[in-house]
Formats: sequence, structure tokens, C-alpha cells
Amino acid sequence: METGCVHLYCGDGKGKTTAAMGLALRAAGQGLAVGIAQFLKDGSSGECRALAGLAGVTLFPFLPEVPFTFAMTPEQRGEAARFYAELLGLIEQRRELDLVVLDEVLDAVGTGLLEETALLSYLRNRPEGQEVVLTGRNPSVRLRDAAEYITDMRAVKHPYASGQSARRGVEW
Repeated sequence: METGCVHLYCGDGKGKTTAAMGLALRAAGQGLAVGIAQFLKDGSSGECRALAGLAGVTLFPFLPEVPFTFAMTPEQRGEAARFYAELLGLIEQRRELDLVVLDEVLDAVGTGLLEETALLSYLRNRPEGQEVVLTGRNPSVRLRDAAEYITDMRAVKHPYASGQSARRGVEW
């Protein structure tokens, strides 16, 4: 790819990760090298299991048994912040990747578990052709300004609002 763009899939609606993983699948199907990192998730989702088996797809390490940010102790927050800073360093080293998906990275930044300046530095200094997808809820103005694509997914109706739990194969 000649020019790599930054995509933001954001908002309160369902489908941010689904869209990002669909793009990863498309890129892998075209023979591109794909890297996937999930922030605030433990890597047990169906999309990671399926994509891990595809040629050219690299899954970066996950933080095991990661609790919701509101339930984290100060020690867990410190551990997560260290892990995510190191994870971003690993990603920066993988200059051969054509597409990098940073799932829920916007929420890691928004909750203070990853420095926004570090993420912006990665985006500015990545290889020229590397495409990057950032997902999460509330990107800052600086992250919005760094993106060429912004898709804001808005929740109109969702079964969770009626008390239905997340379902295997649909939400995870």
C-alpha cells in the first residue's frame, strides 16, 4: 500500500470491533500482513480465535483476566498501564505490518491506561504505508485530527438496554 491511513471506529454503538476485524479479514485475504492488539480485553473472543489461524495475521499479547476499568485496583491499573505501554512498544517495532488494529485503544487512552502522547507518536512515526485502525468510545480531538477515516457508531437500540447479557458469537 502506498499511503497508510488512520481509521477511527468510535461511538457508543455496537460494531466497532466487528468492523475492525472485518477489515483485518479483508486485508489478510488480500495477502497483507496484519497485526491485532486488543486493549482491555483478554483475547478470548471469537474473532481472535478465528483470525489467529489465518496466514499473515499476528495477534499481539493480551493482558490475561483483565477486569473492567472501574473495578481495577490501583495495583491492577499500574500493571495494565505498564503492560499497554510495553505492548505499544512491541507494535512500533513491527514495521513490516500493512494493517494494525488497536482494538479498544481509545478506551485505554480515555481511562489513563495508555498515554495519548505515546499513541500519537506511534501514529506519526509509523511506516508510510501502514494502515492503522483505532476503536473505542470517545476519541480526543487530537486523535480525531490524526485520522483520515472516522466512523461514529451510534446506539439506537440494543438488547443490553432490556437486560439481555452479551451473547457468545454475537457480542464476543
